[in-house]
Amino acid sequence: MGRQKESSYLHILKYTGLFGGVQGLSILISIVRNKLVALILGPQGLGLISLFNSTVKLVSDSSNLGLSMSAVKNISEAYETGDDERVARSISTIRLWSFLTALAGTMLCVVLSPLLDKWTFNWGNHVLHFILLSPIVGLIAITGGETAILKGTRRLKTLAAISVLNVIMALITSVPLYLLWGEKAIVPSLVIAALSQMLLTVWHSYRAHPLRLTANRLLFTEGYGMVRLGVAFVMAGILGSGADFIIRSYLNNVASLQEVGLFNAGYMMTMVYAGLVFSAMDTDFFPRLSAVNTNREQRNLEVNRQIEVSMLLISPMIVFFIISLPILLPLLYSHQFMPAIDMVQVMSLALYFRAMKLPLSYIPLAKGDSVAYLFLEMIYDITIVIMVVFMFRSFGLKGAGFAITITGVLEYVLLLVFMRVKYGFRLSSGGVRYACLQIPLGLLAYVLVCYSSGLNYWIIGLVLFLTSTCVSFIILHRKTSLWSILADKINRKKSHRE
Repeated sequence: MGRQKESSYLHILKYTGLFGGVQGLSILISIVRNKLVALILGPQGLGLISLFNSTVKLVSDSSNLGLSMSAVKNISEAYETGDDERVARSISTIRLWSFLTALAGTMLCVVLSPLLDKWTFNWGNHVLHFILLSPIVGLIAITGGETAILKGTRRLKTLAAISVLNVIMALITSVPLYLLWGEKAIVPSLVIAALSQMLLTVWHSYRAHPLRLTANRLLFTEGYGMVRLGVAFVMAGILGSGADFIIRSYLNNVASLQEVGLFNAGYMMTMVYAGLVFSAMDTDFFPRLSAVNTNREQRNLEVNRQIEVSMLLISPMIVFFIISLPILLPLLYSHQFMPAIDMVQVMSLALYFRAMKLPLSYIPLAKGDSVAYLFLEMIYDITIVIMVVFMFRSFGLKGAGFAITITGVLEYVLLLVFMRVKYGFRLSSGGVRYACLQIPLGLLAYVLVCYSSGLNYWIIGLVLFLTSTCVSFIILHRKTSLWSILADKINRKKSHRE
């Protein structure tokens, strides 16, 4: 049992490391891209990109029937049986339905373009922009279906490669366009990025699972099962994208496009850049959890171990992030974005609770419990809109940061209670202990940025970061013999060279 437990932690650590490393490489490339785009377009240009992206995502989430998530569960279960014919049939089903939703979503965006313009902007006429952006909705649907196939059949290294190549393609295609045409290049750049992502994903997916041109009644019938679960994803997607859309539109209307750009830059830094630890959740953790969703004991073990590893890996990053933001923010964007620093520092504390809540939130998905999933998403989205609107009105961008952190804490408490009552989940003593060790270090880092400066700031900040790192490393070593494994790998490389 001890060997099996160590192996489980090692698996989580390995694939969190794999996708975290890939995400880290992607982030480094994105840093270059975002830095160049920020310098070329400024906060106003980034605000415009953010508004277009959030609006297109709203249409996409409203029309894709949630297949990109429900299909992972369906294919994972088929793949676990070892029945190749069942797997092939599931793949054909998702491809057919992805194509249908791609067509429907593209047409929906065209039809709604006048309304999207009216809801999103209070200046200019952007109807043509939304019509030109409509193919992105279809491209996202196709990409989502093929990505689900790769996730469900455990093509993890392929997904890692696609992730890096997508960011490289975005850099290569967008920056030259922005340099030549400035804000006029935003629409074509977004379309080209979506197209390149779709072609890359399809190419890898078709190589692993060649296309079978079959369309019969059985594929439509089997698709209904995914669609029924997917409807919850659609509703949750609409709520999530709608919340995102409302927040950015509110900022655009009561403040300015520049405020939208600052908010988006801060949110990107916190939830995307610092979220590399969470990148393995969709790709590795969700398929594994789906495969054991009927076994309560095994399900709880998987969730608790994922929480523990996520907390231990993200904690030193949070401390480092909070302390080093005065350097990171102008480095990643430009000095024009410094007004967002207070928001980002307080928002970083939400990552502790995100690390603990994300594994929990996958339980209803793995169980196929669409009602529970939708209920929890609805509570979160309503809460975050109310909190951000109220806190921004009172305290500006820093208030928005507090709103996101407070909402994260409330959501985690709700999830913990709900999962205990509904699914019999109990948080492990290890998870509680690691949170009690690491969260105070993050709070001390935040207090430090509020009340200290100069040499003392950097000395105390370094001590807090090293303390958090040592705590995580010691615990992970105890659970996985991490140091021995690293030493073995180094010795093997030396022997190969000799």
